[in-house]
Amino acid sequence: MSPYSVTRTLPVHATAADLRTDVLQGLGRSPKSLPPKWFYDARGSELFEQITVLPEYYPTRAEREILRERAREIASVTGARTLVELGSGSSEKTRVLLDALPGLHTYLPVDVSESALTAAAEALLTERPGLSVHALIADFTRGLTLPGTPGPRLVAFLGGTLGNLLPDERAVFLKSLRALLRPGDALLLGTDLVKDEQTLVAAYDDAAGVTAAFNKNVLSVLNRELDADFDPDDFAHVARWNTEHEWIEMRLRARSALTVKIRELGTVVAFDKGEELRTEVSAKFREEGVREELAAAGLALRHWWTDREGRFALSLAAPE
Repeated sequence: MSPYSVTRTLPVHATAADLRTDVLQGLGRSPKSLPPKWFYDARGSELFEQITVLPEYYPTRAEREILRERAREIASVTGARTLVELGSGSSEKTRVLLDALPGLHTYLPVDVSESALTAAAEALLTERPGLSVHALIADFTRGLTLPGTPGPRLVAFLGGTLGNLLPDERAVFLKSLRALLRPGDALLLGTDLVKDEQTLVAAYDDAAGVTAAFNKNVLSVLNRELDADFDPDDFAHVARWNTEHEWIEMRLRARSALTVKIRELGTVVAFDKGEELRTEVSAKFREEGVREELAAAGLALRHWWTDREGRFALSLAAPE
């Protein structure tokens, strides 16, 4: 049996169809919005990698600190033989878990990008020739069916990506994860924590302007994929802390009144001066809130670990 296999559950043209739908709906409503998944073309992924090493952007460093310090404990508690990673990308952080799981049989990365999955698998198999990698090309927000792999299984959803979902979306998503888990399986969840506004805003509005470029890159995606004529210079990057909802909002604010043609969709979108397009919500969490959201999905919080400064948390949950 080959150490690398791929299963596709995401239809080949699904991504293009989803983009069209999201743009038509999101730019046709007031206020305008787009889901953050459209940041991540090749350029967007490159910019995000730059963001993760900026001095202002603490989440990646904080999560890695927890993983380094707690990986062996996670391995001991779960006894995982299969590691499932949602939104695996380059699988960089996962290496810490892979090294800590001596009984691991299969690594199952899940991502929408076949090229990212293949590149990550090739690197991992070079480093760990005894590992079996079964990649799944899928959109994990749509619900998943996992291929048969040995249990217990540890499903990892790292990076704080849960915060990009709105509360109702999180509830549906967590219930879908609960449906994947069998007795003995576990969920490892990364969540960024509520902290002072200055630290939070700086993480999404760095002095070097990398996050601004990342935010505006979504306009380049629309230009390329939908033959639109956005000029990124027509928009200002905005990062704002929403105290009521305890989340960061990233927005693009029109510097002047303008219209944009989206030829592939046969539509024109008007922006008033100062009008904002919301491109991301990034919710921040408290331990009790995470516990309650997990419980509502049928999951019990068993372990809660933070970095030394209490900025980020990893939680381990099991089916109730």
